Amino acid sequence: MIYEICVDSVAGVRAAKAAGAHRVELCANLLEGGTTPSRGTIRKARTIAGIGLQVIIRPRGGDFLYDEDEFAVMQTDIETAKEEGADGVVIGLLTPEGDVDAARTQRLIAKARPLSVTFHRAFDMTRDPYAALETLIGLGVDRILTSGQEPSVLEGLPLITELIRRAGERIIIMPGAGITPRNAERIIAAARAKEIHFAALEPETGGMKFRRHHVYMGGELRAPEYDRLVTSGDTIRAVMSKG
Repeated sequence: MIYEICVDSVAGVRAAKAAGAHRVELCANLLEGGTTPSRGTIRKARTIAGIGLQVIIRPRGGDFLYDEDEFAVMQTDIETAKEEGADGVVIGLLTPEGDVDAARTQRLIAKARPLSVTFHRAFDMTRDPYAALETLIGLGVDRILTSGQEPSVLEGLPLITELIRRAGERIIIMPGAGITPRNAERIIAAARAKEIHFAALEPETGGMKFRRHHVYMGGELRAPEYDRLVTSGDTIRAVMSKG
């Protein structure tokens, strides 16, 4: 079993490595579902040896229909990830009709090689998962990250198991979303996946002693200003123990 941890910091990479994970998906803005991290974050993360580094290429939150400027940004971000020594990139583009944007996905794959390419949970927003599966296999994508087109892997297990059956050895189906120490054993036993993906975030109180509680840096819908979510090695180890 390969364990991939979704992290949003260099500290998260360190925690994942210390816990024995095989690989991380490095993101920014996990409240948005993950966006492309900065060059500085990728560079510092790459100094941590002994763990695989996948970089998400997603210019913004929201849907997966990108204009030409956003697509150009994605190409440049792939070049950055390659220059900084990433092992792989994580991409996802759709058409307005809810199909995989095959033409532009192919261009990003060509830009990324020889790095590994994962198609992320944009897959869960496709209108026909089996057609999307065959399209991505035809494009040569290495793996698909999916919750089975449901809010969590536990709910999406029927589709995930069918995708794994249909995929065979042609592509890796990697379940991800809502995997916890409480449900990991059931998911692993049911899906029989070769790889799984999960975040292991736990709340941590920030170190600021002086706090101005009525001032916020974000909008009306916001995370706590002084506290944060950090990657927990204990949570990673708890999930891995179920495999």
